Amino acid sequence: MDDPSAPEHHPPERSGTGIPIDRAAILLGLFILATVLLLGRINTGPPSSSPAASVATTTTTTVPGGSTTTTTVAPTTTTTVPKAKSDVPVLVVNASGQAGAAATVTNELQLAGWNVQAPMNATANVSTSAVYYVSGQKAAAEAVAATLHLPASAVLPYTTAAPVSTIGTAEVLVVVAPDLARSASATTTTHTGT
Repeated sequence: MDDPSAPEHHPPERSGTGIPIDRAAILLGLFILATVLLLGRINTGPPSSSPAASVATTTTTTVPGGSTTTTTVAPTTTTTVPKAKSDVPVLVVNASGQAGAAATVTNELQLAGWNVQAPMNATANVSTSAVYYVSGQKAAAEAVAATLHLPASAVLPYTTAAPVSTIGTAEVLVVVAPDLARSASATTTTHTGT
């Protein structure tokens, strides 16, 4: 039986109304992890042609009372999406000495979906065809070379050594030499221009 003179037993009262620190640290860690995962899902884009270097980040938080929370954030990758064929201005110049070679190649590229400019004559004839590109357009130049069945070694960064006075607004320059002029004339039966 209960002793009326015994003090009543009440559960201990908490001082303050806050959440214990270890629970707060765990909740904070879970919030950070959920935020990182959500941002990773939101920022996911199309595959990259040129990934940037990335490093995983680990954060350790120690709160008073000895609790430790470790959060690891996965590396992120910056992507560069190449332009579509129709967005890359391509200039074809005739450096073969064969009349109409640049027009024939221009027509072939246009039929393949490239954004071609009016063909021109080069300032000098060359012995081997090349595809030059301005900064950031290497992938487009490689695709142009593939369209023309040129080897990867024919793709070069544009310099003023190319046999043209100017490339204007072009981002890819095709220099047609006798090797490409012969193959282009064999696949196209009619042509006009330079």
